[in-house]
Amino acid sequence: MRIVIAEDDALLREGLALLLRAEGLDVVATTDSPSPFLAAVGEHRPDVAIVDVRMPPTHTDEGIVAAVEARRRQPGLAVLVLSAYVEQAFATDLLAGGSAGLGYMLKERVGRVEEFLDALYRVAGGGTAVDPEVVGQLLARSRPDDTLASLSAREREVLALMAEGLGNSAIAGRLFVTDGAVHKHIRSIFAKLGLAPDDRADRRVTAVLRYLEK
Repeated sequence: MRIVIAEDDALLREGLALLLRAEGLDVVATTDSPSPFLAAVGEHRPDVAIVDVRMPPTHTDEGIVAAVEARRRQPGLAVLVLSAYVEQAFATDLLAGGSAGLGYMLKERVGRVEEFLDALYRVAGGGTAVDPEVVGQLLARSRPDDTLASLSAREREVLALMAEGLGNSAIAGRLFVTDGAVHKHIRSIFAKLGLAPDDRADRRVTAVLRYLEK
């Protein structure tokens, strides 16, 4: 797996590189700002980019903008975005163009090596990985009168795990239920959110976006 890292904190940037190389992964470039990051992506054609949300010059959304541009230049590039805080707009913007090969994690999760690597491999394999702390905080911020109010407590649990990027079997294992039960809950979620089977959009992604927006 070929990886480019874009992170302006030198300690975290080099720490990530050391961690990944120790795992036998090929870190082909490390950068500290958007322009060198995009140049590195163009030069090395990595499989995965790990990108900080806030980078120079304004330390606002440069990382998200650079990640979107990198995926435009290299369709299919997997991107794992790191953030120090839960930033709802960035999470939803990241997923708005489709969830395949995308992840959003808090920087504190990097220290939990097994969880971090699991998210990295999931994103590299074309999946989605949203930090459970991000999902939990967004759930806590949701209003009782929002459009998700019709979901049962169990359905909200299932949708939260979908938002993390887990598949049906993984959700079943986390909740100690059968795959069939998870499938029924997801069908119910789609129905309650008005996501018809013939919708052109990916209903799973749309449901997760609806959840994150609230």
